[in-house]
Amino acid sequence: MRIVSVINYKGGVGKTTLTANLGAELAFRGFKVLLLDLDPQASLTFSFVQPDYWQRNLAKDKTIKKWYESFAEQRSLDLASIVISPRVVIPALGKNNGALDLIPSDLGLINVDLELATELSGATLTQAKIKYLRVHRRLADELAKPSFKKYDFILIDCPPNFNIVTKTAIVASDFLLIPAKADYLSTLGIDYLRRSLDQLVTDYNDYAQLRSGSEEVEAISPHILGVVFTMMQFYGNRPIAALRPYIEQTRQLGVPVFNEYMRENKSLFADAPQEGVPLVLHNNPSSRKIVSEIESLVSEFLDRLEI
Repeated sequence: MRIVSVINYKGGVGKTTLTANLGAELAFRGFKVLLLDLDPQASLTFSFVQPDYWQRNLAKDKTIKKWYESFAEQRSLDLASIVISPRVVIPALGKNNGALDLIPSDLGLINVDLELATELSGATLTQAKIKYLRVHRRLADELAKPSFKKYDFILIDCPPNFNIVTKTAIVASDFLLIPAKADYLSTLGIDYLRRSLDQLVTDYNDYAQLRSGSEEVEAISPHILGVVFTMMQFYGNRPIAALRPYIEQTRQLGVPVFNEYMRENKSLFADAPQEGVPLVLHNNPSSRKIVSEIESLVSEFLDRLEI
């Protein structure tokens, strides 16, 4: 099982679109995929289920917000119990025995960070470090349970920030995938994200040298798989000239950059969530070129993972 967090400090960079289409194409190829929506905007959730269905069937007790809250309420909610299989997308996955499941988000998830912060206070430095590890390992420990071993990939759609919820995702992850627009603001935050990641890993691994009873806490080393440039405009099968300096600037940071891009097409990408089926699973002439490009991007993703 490979756990990949999809993250960028800046919103509006196609993060959810990338996550949904990556997960759908992997499932179409026969992989078992779990999508975990940690973004309070819940865009990934609403890409697969309609808001009225979410309100009737999920909002009360089947969202990631409820799972985080269960710790503060001194009750243990099994994360696997809130996994759903969006029915609309199943027929589009073909017959390769792939699966695409989802853990839904909640618009109130933004408040969970405050609750997690209250758990971090400790009377002594040692107690504070133990609480730090307990809070930050919460998602990692849950995803390590046997009920999640059936998945080949867990893709986490992170919020556009570096709060405690985001940090729990990174601690649980093997890899990070960074979607970005080729513009000043989107690329500006990539180096800052990398430095924040390095600081989190350093702090966590320093604390992890403590032992909890007889159990040793493992160090973490999430790897940046690469930056995927999204919402790209092309001329002559190349990114337009105005975008190329930002791509090169990102490469000069020493951050891996995917060779494949996601093309901008507001109408096609915007219509797909209303149907509950990501664009990559559509089979019509108007989307064929974009679908082919997403397929190439997913192939590069697998190559980078040496699969």
